[in-house]
Amino acid sequence: MEKQILIAGFGGQGVMMLGKLLSFATCEHTDKNRTFFPSDGAQQRGGTANCFVTISDDPIGAPLGEEQDDLIILNEPSLDRFLKNVKPGGNLFVNSSLVKKEIARDDVQVIEAPVTDLALELGSPKVVNIVMLGVYIGYENTIDEEIMKATILKKLGRKPALIPLNEAAFARGLEIGKAAREKKQS
Repeated sequence: MEKQILIAGFGGQGVMMLGKLLSFATCEHTDKNRTFFPSDGAQQRGGTANCFVTISDDPIGAPLGEEQDDLIILNEPSLDRFLKNVKPGGNLFVNSSLVKKEIARDDVQVIEAPVTDLALELGSPKVVNIVMLGVYIGYENTIDEEIMKATILKKLGRKPALIPLNEAAFARGLEIGKAAREKKQS
């Protein structure tokens, strides 16, 4: 198994942290290989940001492929830029709070979640990435959800007051991802 993932959005949405959390969980808790390749825009907060994560059972020959299996999009400019990168038959995870346009491909599975709205409902726009991480893990199950939860708590636990918020954000995303997976399977 090899899974190539592209994560993209505005700087400040936690794009890099989402990629790092996937990478950390893979490295620290599984026997799989992984790469993490970040790409910041000219500005960090408000500019564009994207990263590539590859998770594989076998050694990884190159950190970037021409096309990705999964595309995680947190804003509309990233959709415009990277939609062509997802493989036919791949998965497109979309922040439907900010992406309002029609998806111009019918050869990919689209999983929409209003992650910005949900983060605001939970009390902080800073957990957009954690909600989307939950959606991704709930749908894909690339990494066990308990391993991912433990990784989130370990890596983001320096601020104990935010632990309940991160747990709630991840749990909410998991619900959406699992529901989308069940809908696809039925």
